[in-house]
Amino acid sequence: MKWFTLLSLLFVALVVAEEERNLPLAESCNLESCQLPDCRCSSTSTPGGLPLRDVPQFVTVTFDDGVNILNIETYRKILYGRRNSNQCPAGATFYINHEYTNYQLVNELYNNGFEIALHSISHQTNQEYWSQATYEDMVREFADQKTQMSHFANIPRSEIKGIRMPFLQLAGNSSFLVIAEHGFLYDSSWPTVQFVGSGLWPYSLDYSSIQDCVISPCPTASIPKAWVSPMISWLDLNGSPCAMVDSCFAFPDREDEEAWFRFILTNFERHYLNSRAPFGFYVHEWYLSTYPAIMNALVRFMNLVNELEDTFMVTESEVIDWVRDPIPVNEYKEKPCKSFAPMPCAATSCGPLRAEHNNLDYWMAICNTCPRTYPWLGNPLGL
Repeated sequence: MKWFTLLSLLFVALVVAEEERNLPLAESCNLESCQLPDCRCSSTSTPGGLPLRDVPQFVTVTFDDGVNILNIETYRKILYGRRNSNQCPAGATFYINHEYTNYQLVNELYNNGFEIALHSISHQTNQEYWSQATYEDMVREFADQKTQMSHFANIPRSEIKGIRMPFLQLAGNSSFLVIAEHGFLYDSSWPTVQFVGSGLWPYSLDYSSIQDCVISPCPTASIPKAWVSPMISWLDLNGSPCAMVDSCFAFPDREDEEAWFRFILTNFERHYLNSRAPFGFYVHEWYLSTYPAIMNALVRFMNLVNELEDTFMVTESEVIDWVRDPIPVNEYKEKPCKSFAPMPCAATSCGPLRAEHNNLDYWMAICNTCPRTYPWLGNPLGL
């Protein structure tokens, strides 16, 4: 009875929170009214109702945290110059936080065709800060970071489409409202352990989600224009789920390249041989540079992906683009490669810049004029 009362109070609190922001609670998805390209129900069904043999297998390789002169060497070594079997450049997505990021190198990544996404300005280590973050907090962390990233790395605002919450800690509706209202497309922070075998495709938040809430609070409102790119968990050697590759508990010997290659392949085949839902290799660069055998295994896996005729290494936003307009793999292979205009970088070194939030001095490598003070929350351009 006590648990029932607590759950009832929690439900009431959620309803009140939605009403305070005039957000309607999401209802069960209506298949007739939820139609592509703008709406998709959360579902394991293949987009467009395509048979599995016609579904391209997408692989998304993503990296979290700042970009600097050390980890750029890994990215140059393992990513640059790759092409898929359709001869289009292979993609990867970078979820970048602000502190200690070299914006000249972000510009370089963008000019090499990779997706630049956001991982917050502050990346605070207090997980409670993120779980309780308000809409205003998320505006300061992500909407302002979009302005910041575009300015200092000199890349178009329109090309910054995705976010990933630090520690994969969701903040309920707050971050998704920022996505919908500030020109983003998607969030890639939400793990699923329930849909590991069946595969869950990207979907919009017009209606309630069937996705399991692994790290609460999860969104509860109807938020059109906000898409979810589910992080389908791997299974480690004990069969336990892990969202990030470097968070798996039971894993092969980190010095055994062959065992790691088989480990990656086993998790990949769960997608490729069954649902064809996107397969993610989500990792922090330090894990690869610290353990060369794991890096070599990843390179071997990416080589395999680039050779397969029905498998494509793409960015997170490219997956959602296909979901919104699904075409058979034979047509996908004939599509023109994605084109973009490289952006110049007026390389400038700035510092020391005093940070008003902690009174420390920072140096910045940017593609613009130097700020007056170190950019931070509430002052993303350091004016």
